[in-house]
Amino acid sequence: MSAQSPKPFRIGIFRALQLGDLLCSIPAMRALRQAYPAARIELIGLPGARELAGRFPHYIDGFVDFPGYPGLPEQTPDAARFRQFVSEKRDPPYDLLLQMQGNGNIVNDMLQQLAPTRLAGFCQAAALQNENFLFYPADIHETERHLSLMVHLGIAAKDPDMEFNVTAADRRHLTTLALPLVKPYICVHPGSRGVWRQWPPVYFGAMADLCISNGFKVVLTGTKGEHSIAEEVAGHMRGQAFNACGLTDLGTLAALLEGAAGLLCNCTGISHLAAALRVPSVVISMDGEPGRWGPRNTELHETIDWTTGPGIIRVHAAMGRLFDRAGQVPRPPFQDEEAAAVPGITNR
Repeated sequence: MSAQSPKPFRIGIFRALQLGDLLCSIPAMRALRQAYPAARIELIGLPGARELAGRFPHYIDGFVDFPGYPGLPEQTPDAARFRQFVSEKRDPPYDLLLQMQGNGNIVNDMLQQLAPTRLAGFCQAAALQNENFLFYPADIHETERHLSLMVHLGIAAKDPDMEFNVTAADRRHLTTLALPLVKPYICVHPGSRGVWRQWPPVYFGAMADLCISNGFKVVLTGTKGEHSIAEEVAGHMRGQAFNACGLTDLGTLAALLEGAAGLLCNCTGISHLAAALRVPSVVISMDGEPGRWGPRNTELHETIDWTTGPGIIRVHAAMGRLFDRAGQVPRPPFQDEEAAAVPGITNR
């Protein structure tokens, strides 16, 4: 009788967050795979993240739907499913379970219920830091934060570059949608999961018109639920834009974006997608955390912290530089009379 093959080392990553949060943690997952090439690595995440996880089979071997937990706002907790989840993940337990959700408040105790052989991640107080837990570094970029955790755990992690795999199937699917795409075009993405993070539609409309006056077509992007805000943007425009909200899934959105000359958006998931695809962007940060969430490559992307002094002139100038990067000639500086023609916009 032949001996059974040894079971692979099992690693779980807990990060039950949205698209942008996950993309920012991919460099750390890449480093983890390089350190554990033969391990089975599972991502425990929100159910909607399954497709994204499937795009990184070289880093993630499996995906586990997280059923929610009291105090975590991303989803409504299901107590019965959580008990089942705990039971399944305790037998057998993870050899290493990484808490990459946040500072550890709530989730560290929750993950202890899974009885992993080793639990590691972030903790919320310096006094709690040890070989397994790193005091949560609050004032650095999200990507750097997770790389710092890898380094704390003895894993070489020096590459912060983000990535996203656009497949041939994504591009074929985009073609079958027969969208009226004429290059060069710029994607304008006015939506965001949090309303407080949305730049006003009237401003997006003004900048979309600026794109058109510089020779670009404009494609409004977003989910089906963001169709109305895109229509509001279109209603503020003098020119014509194509509203693609609700027509694309994640893959076709990425295929659409990779063909764009640039992107104008809120600081939300698509800004991280543009960073991963290396598409030039202007990102409006409404939450005052551009250092944490803005794209790291400041030569390719500009993040404007609207909380430090809103003013359309700053965005206009950034769009001009985006046009330069796309090989277009920016129009003359935004004039006082142009600013006055757009309701709610001040020339500051």
